[in-house]
Amino acid sequence: MTIIIFLIPIALFLGGLGLAAFLWSLRSGQYEDLDGAAERVLLDDDLPPGA
Repeated sequence: MTIIIFLIPIALFLGGLGLAAFLWSLRSGQYEDLDGAAERVLLDDDLPPGA
């Protein structure tokens, strides 16, 4: 039963760390262009000229 005294603060710390990482990713623009990567896969920009 005393292990709960250690597990609850650890779980709260890890949850706060995950929330901080998510908020950082929102502020740094990680979710700005969700369709761009999906459309870049379909483009053939890596072909040499004249091919």
